[in-house]
Amino acid sequence: MRTWSWLLAFGMTAAAGRVVTFDNEQLGKTPPEWTVAMTNHGHAPRWEIVKDLTAATQPYVFAQVSADPVRDRFPLAIFNDATFRDGDVSVRLKPVSGHYVQAGGIVWRYRDENNYYVARANALDTNVQVFKVENGRREPLMAGVHHEIPSNGWSILKVSARGNRFQVYVDHRRILQGWDNTFLSSGKVGLWTVADSVTYFDDFRINPR
Repeated sequence: MRTWSWLLAFGMTAAAGRVVTFDNEQLGKTPPEWTVAMTNHGHAPRWEIVKDLTAATQPYVFAQVSADPVRDRFPLAIFNDATFRDGDVSVRLKPVSGHYVQAGGIVWRYRDENNYYVARANALDTNVQVFKVENGRREPLMAGVHHEIPSNGWSILKVSARGNRFQVYVDHRRILQGWDNTFLSSGKVGLWTVADSVTYFDDFRINPR
């Protein structure tokens, strides 16, 4: 009975993986299925449910709303109920504000707040890039690709991971592919922002393979 209740609450189907819409959560709170963390230093992140009537599934979205301008500050929200090595993860993201950066990303193969991969979409720099964070240091795995990411508009970001290969899609179009052998074991997945980015997220989808 508990499993069935969880499926209903999150709109999850076994055939299509898990879909988290956030619409049944408590406004102003971090959902209990998520753990808040941060890489490096700065003010603590604030992840909470907010209302956004522009979202594809209304009325609520998940948002990182603290705006600390420390440039190497990386707020994280990690989904507790999914761990896998290979699969697809996607989310709708909306960069709302940020003087230095307006960005959001997907984390995969997360071990802890200092070790994981992240695919990042940046509205101010109009690019998408993949990084590894190892022992707290962020390192690009390849040059970023120019791509328009609208400020105060929604985009769909997706990561497909198979072994040491990853592919990144924006709005269903593949724009990046690369290989890396740093993190090859299973890990958690989650969401990411940087510095003073205030970013909204919705429709978090997880499909292990």
